[in-house]
Amino acid sequence: MQEYSRGLKRQNKKIGFVPTMGYLHEGHLSLVSRSIKENDITVASIFVNPLQFGPKEDFKKYPRAIKADEAMLKKAGVNALFYPTAAGMYREPYYTYVDVERLSEPLCGKSRPGHFKGVATVVAKLFNLVTPDIAYFGQKDAQQAIIIRKMAEDLNMGIKIKTVPTVREKSGLAVSSRNAYLNPEEKKDAAILYKSLLLAKRMIKGGRGSAGEIITKMKALIKQKRSARIDYVEIVDEKTLKPVRKVHGSILIALAVYIGKTRLIDNLRLNVRW
Repeated sequence: MQEYSRGLKRQNKKIGFVPTMGYLHEGHLSLVSRSIKENDITVASIFVNPLQFGPKEDFKKYPRAIKADEAMLKKAGVNALFYPTAAGMYREPYYTYVDVERLSEPLCGKSRPGHFKGVATVVAKLFNLVTPDIAYFGQKDAQQAIIIRKMAEDLNMGIKIKTVPTVREKSGLAVSSRNAYLNPEEKKDAAILYKSLLLAKRMIKGGRGSAGEIITKMKALIKQKRSARIDYVEIVDEKTLKPVRKVHGSILIALAVYIGKTRLIDNLRLNVRW
């Protein structure tokens, strides 16, 4: 992978990179499309990263479809697919990790300790292997994108991180590989996540500035669905990810909700000026 990238750099080619865990969907393809428009070469990777799964999480069950993914990427116009093995990425003995402190602790970091350490480590390694000019991430995974942008900045990686808007189904449900776990009834119920975000947006536009009041209304709406169990609903400063009491400036309204046994995340960015 490094040799391929070095060859491209010698030709002054600009490399765009889309890292994925496979089981591709329209959200991934939106990242690919953006990269193809903005770069000479687009590289995608598929690697289900064991470091970012907790002991009770779904690493072994995580959906995999390499042949379908490969065909999809070829059709989309990707120039190269990097498909490493876990043994190749983490050669024994393996001792080195990247931990972006503070930003990794709130939101999903509370219920998934060590998750973002695994994410930052694998993305740092992928950046070293692919050596892209620009890397693309989805807004659905907002905390992940914020952490990676900070990592690239703090470690002087010289890589631009771009966030691409969330792709949604007709119901508003954010497209995700984990949607495959939902049965038809759960999939209907899952639309409540986006509806609660739109409720928050309407409240803010209507002049409601109390984060606590907005969160209470969002939770009440989500709880109307019997299959829903809330992990968190928070309104935070987009840069620091610290909770805000009054809604102002660049904020992130973020939530994680179990629909049945499937944990789904979603968020909305707003720039609020009173």
